[in-house]
Amino acid sequence: MASSTFSTSTSTNFDDRPAKLTHIGGTFILLLGALTAIGPFTIDMYLAAFPQITTDLGTRPAAVQLTITATLIGLALGQLLLGSVADAIGRRKPMLTGLGLYIIASVGIVFVTSVQLLTALRFLQGLGAAAGMVLSMAIVRDRFEGIQVGKAIARLMLVVGVSPCVAPLVGAQFLRLGSWRDMFIALAAVALALQLVAIFMLRESLPTHLRRSGGVVAAVRSYGALLRNPMFLGLALLSGFTMASLFTYVSSASFVFQEGFGLSATQFAIIFAAGGVTFTAGTQLNGLLLGRVAPEQILRGAVLGALVITATMVITSVIGLGVWPLILLLVGNMLAVGLLLPAISAVALDRNAHRAGSAAALIGATQFGIGAATAPLTGLFPEGSPTAMASVMLAATMVVVAIMFTIRPAMRRTTTRERSLARSKTL
Repeated sequence: MASSTFSTSTSTNFDDRPAKLTHIGGTFILLLGALTAIGPFTIDMYLAAFPQITTDLGTRPAAVQLTITATLIGLALGQLLLGSVADAIGRRKPMLTGLGLYIIASVGIVFVTSVQLLTALRFLQGLGAAAGMVLSMAIVRDRFEGIQVGKAIARLMLVVGVSPCVAPLVGAQFLRLGSWRDMFIALAAVALALQLVAIFMLRESLPTHLRRSGGVVAAVRSYGALLRNPMFLGLALLSGFTMASLFTYVSSASFVFQEGFGLSATQFAIIFAAGGVTFTAGTQLNGLLLGRVAPEQILRGAVLGALVITATMVITSVIGLGVWPLILLLVGNMLAVGLLLPAISAVALDRNAHRAGSAAALIGATQFGIGAATAPLTGLFPEGSPTAMASVMLAATMVVVAIMFTIRPAMRRTTTRERSLARSKTL
C-alpha cells in the first residue's frame, strides 16, 4: 500500500529495506510525480515570457534562449552529482537539499537586472530541480520490481505530463496580470510546500546496508561500469537525442509561433498545452502496452513514428503550408516522445537495479546534457524560423534511429536470456 511508503519520522537510518510494493499507490506516485515535475515546470512556465524578458533586460532573443541551456546544464550536472550521492547516503537528504537550493535560486531570479545573472541563477535552479527528477526515479526502482517499474514510471509520467499542459497557461496568466518575475515567486512557494511535505512524509527507501561505500572512487567506478555497458550507453544516448528533439521545440517554439506566425502568448500556451496532453497520452499508452508488448517493440515503433513525423514537418515548413499542419505534426511528435521516454527508463533501470541512483542519474544527465547542447542550434538560423526548428528536430531523430538499430541486437540477446532464466525458474 502507498501508506507504507510514508513515515512521520525524519530519520534516514533504516535497518531493513522497505517491502517491495505490488500496488502502485496514488498518493505515493502523486508526491514523486510532483517532485519530478519541478524540472519540466521550471522550463515550460516562462517560455511565453521570452519576448518580455528580452525587452525587460535589454538583451537579444538568443541570450534569453541560453537561459534554457543553463537550466538544462544544471539539471544534467545535478543529476550526476545527486544520483551518485544518493547511492551512498540515501535518497532523502539529497532530495531536501536540492529543494532548498531551488528555493534560494528562484527567489534570487525575482531581483535580477541582467540576462547574465538570470542565466547563472537558472543554472542553480536546474541544479536544485535535478533532485526531484533523478531521486524520484531511483525511489521507484527501490520500491518496485520487474514490470511494476515500467508501470510506476508511466504513472509518474502522468503527473509529470500535466506540467507542459498547465505551465505555459499559468505563465501566460502571470504575463497578463503582472510580470514574468512573479512566476519565480510562485515556483519558490511550490518548492517550499513540497519540501515541507517531503520532510514529514517521504520515507527513506534505501537502507544503510544497501548503500554504496567508497566515496568518490566508488562513484566513478559505478558510472564507469554503466558507461562500459554498450546497451546502457545506447539507451542513455537514445534518451538524450530524443530529448534533444524535444528541447529544440521547447526553446524555439515561443519565437516560431509568436514572432514567426504572430500568435499571442495565450494562443502559444494553448498549442504548447496540446502537446503536453499528447505527451501524457503517450506515457499512459506506454503503461497500458507494458506486459502485452515488449519494451523493445514500443521503442522501435515510437522511434520510426517520430522519424516520419519530423521528416514531414520539414517538408511542410519548406513548402510553407502555414501554422496548422505544423501544430498537428508537433502534437503528433509529442505522442511519440511520450511513448519513448518511459520505455527507455524502464529498460535501463530494471537491468541496473543494484545502482539505480547512478543509472537514473546518467540517463537524466545525458538527456539534459545533449538537450542543452542542441537547443541553441536554432538560434543560428533566422529568428522564428519553423524550418530551422523542424530541421534540427529531424536531425536529432535520425540519430535516435541510428542508435536504436545499433543496440537492437544487444537488447534482443538480453531479452532472450531473461526469458530463458524465467522459464528455468518455473520448471
